[in-house]
Amino acid sequence: MKKPAHSFIPPHGNYRELLSYQKAVAVYDLTFRFCQRFLSRGDRTVDQMVQAARSGKQNIIEGSKASGTSRETEIKLTNVARASLEELLEDYIDFLRVRNCTIWEKNSREARYVRKLGSKAKVTYESYREFVETRTAEVVANIAICLIHQTNYLLDHQIHRMEADFLKEGGIRERMTRARLQSREQQGKRLA
Repeated sequence: MKKPAHSFIPPHGNYRELLSYQKAVAVYDLTFRFCQRFLSRGDRTVDQMVQAARSGKQNIIEGSKASGTSRETEIKLTNVARASLEELLEDYIDFLRVRNCTIWEKNSREARYVRKLGSKAKVTYESYREFVETRTAEVVANIAICLIHQTNYLLDHQIHRMEADFLKEGGIRERMTRARLQSREQQGKRLA
């Protein structure tokens, strides 16, 4: 379908191409499997962790889909995704702390290795599967922490870009006004 000449709804909703979304999917998959392997079924933390991971992923989708008509909604939902992943991050940190496990330093050899894995194009759960299925809870939780930090970093930059885009282009009301004025101007030229 051809876009009208004065369309005020920009292309939107291509969330699968967002690196933040791709990493959020990996976080969700890793968290689901972490909970299956290392937490008891009746543990309330399981539902909370899986739901926080899901919320991180799903709110990126919803924000992306809403972006064509509402920058405000896009920004709000992306912030919700960011907040959900921060909550999940704290769950992993709590898991390690209460079990007297090591939390990797940002520049430890292990953390740098995980960051390197996560820096490749099209990162998926498969990039981490071997480790998640064979390593201890301590290692897997630390991998999750590294991956969440990467995802949050991307979301922070995405939110800043959204803010800049809004300041530059405005929202749907401004785009609608510009499109209406351009349409009137062209109609006036045709009548002249």
